[in-house]
Amino acid sequence: MPFADAPAESDTEPPEAADAPPEPAAASPEPAGPPPEPRPGAAGPGTGPDTGTEYTGTAPDTGAEDTLDLKLTEELLAPVGRERRRVAAATGSASCGELLTDPGTWPGATTPAGTFHLVPVVLERDLALISGWMNDPAVAAFWELAGPDSVTADHIRTQLEGDGRSIPCLGLLDGTPMSYWEIYRADLDPLARHYPARLHDTGIHLLIGGVDHRGKGLGTSLIRAVADLALDNLPRSGRVVAEPDLRNTPSVAAFLSAGFRFSAETDLPDKRAALMIRDRTYRDHL
Repeated sequence: MPFADAPAESDTEPPEAADAPPEPAAASPEPAGPPPEPRPGAAGPGTGPDTGTEYTGTAPDTGAEDTLDLKLTEELLAPVGRERRRVAAATGSASCGELLTDPGTWPGATTPAGTFHLVPVVLERDLALISGWMNDPAVAAFWELAGPDSVTADHIRTQLEGDGRSIPCLGLLDGTPMSYWEIYRADLDPLARHYPARLHDTGIHLLIGGVDHRGKGLGTSLIRAVADLALDNLPRSGRVVAEPDLRNTPSVAAFLSAGFRFSAETDLPDKRAALMIRDRTYRDHL
């Protein structure tokens, strides 16, 4: 699952292809102690009011990770069901206990590059644009979804028709679609087998589409903005996690600059990843 500020997960050209990663292994425990010092020059956009931006079409062409299929067991569903019933009883609402809230209802985020919104993907409207990005060689090196539109459609449709644990979105900057995001429940994802997951951990995957949006540090600003949006709008989530390919050092650097900390290296089925975590507790200090 790749992030990309240069089609896939970087602000520069992607690294050369590497051999397949070793067999999956458990991630190392997270290091104890205070968080690392913030990286110089880290962007810190705040969250602004919703500007009412509405996206109804496609945009200029061109450029991160795959949520694998994991069946929800009764053990995993039990706390979700209890939480759903508790919230419904407290609020009188039957819809407040969903696995994730709709990112399309989140307010816009003010970034140095403009106002940023997440808009859930509508397959019929957005497929051609996203598939074009997936076929960019720099993106395909990490997402591995190059090919006819049906390849990308199958990947997105699995999420749209699933149980709501992963929501594919377009990222709009001042109303222009320029990135693809997946907001997902990391504690219910296969990733949870490879790190010490906590209930309601939120995961993000992303790619920046369009050459004109790459290599400018935009990825750092948007990663920080989306992490802030997730923490603001998912109050039960204490952390936002990501797992960029360890070979993609510009991607790892972008997450560090966006307030994430490097937790561990971990072997996933398709790559060796850097486990990056942004804690709610330290969000104002990184």
